Amino acid sequence: MSAVTFIHTSDLQLGMTRKFLSAEAQSRFDDARLAAVAALGRLATSRGAEFIVVAGDVFEHNSLEKQTRGRALEALKALPVPVYLLPGNHDPLVADSMFMDTQVVDSVHVLDSFEPVTVREGVEIVGAPLTAKFASEDLVAKALRPLGPTEAVRIAVGHGQVETRMGEPAVDTIDLTNVEAKLADATIDYLALGDTHSTRQLGASGKVWFSGSPETTDFHDRRLGAAGNETDSGNALVVTLDKGQVEVEKVHVGTWVFDALHWEVTEDADVDRILEQLQAYPDKARTVVKYSIDGTLGLAATQRLEQGIADVEPVFAALYERDRLMNLHLEPSEEELADLPLSGFARATLDELLSTADSQPSRDAINLLFRLSKED
Repeated sequence: MSAVTFIHTSDLQLGMTRKFLSAEAQSRFDDARLAAVAALGRLATSRGAEFIVVAGDVFEHNSLEKQTRGRALEALKALPVPVYLLPGNHDPLVADSMFMDTQVVDSVHVLDSFEPVTVREGVEIVGAPLTAKFASEDLVAKALRPLGPTEAVRIAVGHGQVETRMGEPAVDTIDLTNVEAKLADATIDYLALGDTHSTRQLGASGKVWFSGSPETTDFHDRRLGAAGNETDSGNALVVTLDKGQVEVEKVHVGTWVFDALHWEVTEDADVDRILEQLQAYPDKARTVVKYSIDGTLGLAATQRLEQGIADVEPVFAALYERDRLMNLHLEPSEEELADLPLSGFARATLDELLSTADSQPSRDAINLLFRLSKED
């Protein structure tokens, strides 16, 4: 029997830190990344998968603390099925590699050469490990070059891109046309890729996939027309292969959310909409939101917006402004200015602050003056 079901994942990046997280939130983020490993094991059990393939970047880098590496290895050893680890650009197979002495038990395997590995009779894995942070050639092509068609189910595992952002191929760009030819002549039956952190199918065969990271690592920019970053992360792929046949199921396993939001404001109702959207996140302790606001609001609306955000900020893992995109203008109505019981120095101070109301310190000062005058 050559049919096989396995879990395709990548970019665990165990040991990753995020500068916008507090120490307390970072600790929970660390735990979530280890918990994602356990979630992959549960998925393997529930789907009857025989093994797990990690297509690169198991670790954030090769200089992690011993405690981080030790906990990561314990999580990998605890998996209910064998796991095959490919060195990627974050953790290349160099002298100080995190993979040195990693094969501590039979169930943890490092794809440290370009030679096919027999998983069981009729099933092979061929890896394309990075032996430097930057590859000098198409490593997937290097792995496939000496191989010919086979009756076994053969899974190729690589880490890198099939195209560059500039449109011109780099020396390490994976040649997708070559891969599709190797799929067509039965040299391989599936290419498991890592590097992109969002799930994505490539080519026309349905047999080349980025699994994406099983736990979110970066922001999904939800501005209209925004591109890049992570639009579909937190998944793992359940792949069922037989010769000439493939079935790929995307399963969400992540628990964290990273959103980049942008709001246009002109009236009080916009403030309600923003605060309602923030309140609607179901698990704020595992949610990071960075935001920008564009438009004008009066004194009362600005104060309500900023107070509402300040009230909810402590319960998020992180909630903060995107300074370079903030364009919120304070524009008090004539009624608001007329209602303020200010005169003399206080009125002159307000007028001066209003002339620089586009800055956050001025808005803070105006809001304070507004609140104090109302209390009086």
